[in-house]
Amino acid sequence: MAYKQPESVLVVIHTRELEVLLLERARQPGLWQSVTGSREGDETPLATARREVLEETGIDCQHYALSDWRIENTYEIFASWRHRYAPGTTHNTERVFALELPGRIAIATAPDEHRAHCWLPWEEAAERCFSWSNRDAIRLLSVLAMSKAPGPTP
Repeated sequence: MAYKQPESVLVVIHTRELEVLLLERARQPGLWQSVTGSREGDETPLATARREVLEETGIDCQHYALSDWRIENTYEIFASWRHRYAPGTTHNTERVFALELPGRIAIATAPDEHRAHCWLPWEEAAERCFSWSNRDAIRLLSVLAMSKAPGPTP
């Protein structure tokens, strides 16, 4: 059995209007998240992000703005998922990315991984996520977007 590497990516896919794409896990109904996935082989985090987005949504990142936020979160792996990792592995390091789309586009989810998807305003998307790191990334997305917005003119 090949074990998963305890290194992964989180990719927050959003529109310019800050609608966020969420995916519902197939094996854990009710658990909503952004695109996530583990590093394979000697992939760079960027290559992992591109592959996972394509596998989970059908979106080719090369046509859109994928940005590496250079943020890493370390968290404890749920006990129910630890069998996927080498014995003794208890924590995962996750690299955060964002993928900006001009607007909503068609999504082709991987049925073995996700049972549904939805687009939500960032506030609702953050509240629906089961993962604290996903929730924090979506909230940061809104802060970054507001910092780019032009201020009032005198």
